[in-house]
Amino acid sequence: MNGLDLLKRGWEHAYGTEDWYAPLKDAVSGISAEQASWRPPGEAGNTIWETVNHLVYYKQRLLEHLQGEEPDNWAQNNDVTFKTPDTHGSEEAWQRTLGELDAVHTRIGSLLGTKSDSDMDAVYRDSPIGFRISSIIQHDAFHTGEIVLIRKLQGSWPATRHYE
Repeated sequence: MNGLDLLKRGWEHAYGTEDWYAPLKDAVSGISAEQASWRPPGEAGNTIWETVNHLVYYKQRLLEHLQGEEPDNWAQNNDVTFKTPDTHGSEEAWQRTLGELDAVHTRIGSLLGTKSDSDMDAVYRDSPIGFRISSIIQHDAFHTGEIVLIRKLQGSWPATRHYE
């Protein structure tokens, strides 16, 4: 298996295919806007919704680059990427956010299918794009773990899960 095939497999497992950890899509599935807006105790705690916004932000920058565009709207700092627009926690806005997450992840996965192993050596923000994609996969896994933990704290994560 070459490096690109590993990235493609990691990309699908991070979002939609069960592996060593729950995929992101499962972690955000079936929760309400109210649950997504719940803030865990502590000054540094983010909501699930804020975390999803953060993931979408970095995936969108990666997508722009893979499409041959140079992202020019980088956030001033990382904290800004977690912010949620003032939607008053509406269910419609939460579903829209989940749709954005699904769309950007799916689009990147499709673009990976058009790339060659050698394309992964192109430089993106001072590193090979393959490394950046791998980093986003790990980033998704990390934040998926946070989302699962928040759901466990809420009591909204199943006590037993079936997976293969």
